[in-house]
Amino acid sequence: MYRIISGRWKSKRISAPKNFEVRPTTDFAKEALFSILENRFDLEFEFDSALDLFGGIGSIALELASRGCKDVTSVEMNPKHAAFINSTASDLDMAVQIAVQRADVFDYLKKNRNHKKYDLVVADPPFETSIEKYNELISLVLNNKFLKEGGVFALEHQSRIKLSHPNLLDTRKYGNVSFSFFKPNEEAETLEVPSEQ
Repeated sequence: MYRIISGRWKSKRISAPKNFEVRPTTDFAKEALFSILENRFDLEFEFDSALDLFGGIGSIALELASRGCKDVTSVEMNPKHAAFINSTASDLDMAVQIAVQRADVFDYLKKNRNHKKYDLVVADPPFETSIEKYNELISLVLNNKFLKEGGVFALEHQSRIKLSHPNLLDTRKYGNVSFSFFKPNEEAETLEVPSEQ
């Protein structure tokens, strides 16, 4: 079970079927994440678009939609979990805001590069993810240009995993869970070659 913290469906409790093996972001950690996004990065939630990777049972996607995000793409490989996000979004009148893509996140990021850019990308990979896979995920999001200029990539990971990247802005620790925040790659500046007189 998890709770939508703020927005239109504030305090709404969402219960997944008991046979689902999921580890949704705790309410405490989710509250901290959105507080950081609002205060540290000045992200207002009346923005256009967000990409929710490893969507699970919709804890982040539904929170974003409740807060007014107009276009949330949630990528989740498990068919039962993807169907649960869809049905819950429909029940809460969020079906227009949330599009669920049933796919492996790494495959999805490789196939959809340069396709669409988002104000916010959030990823909550499985807890046992290796440092190598975290680094691959960071590279796929940033190098394939999924972030708009001024956007933020928020990555949830075990606190014992120490991430290092030129685009890393901040890491905040909440017990055994940490959030690391990355800025988009800067567009390469085109150098003007002076014309010969």
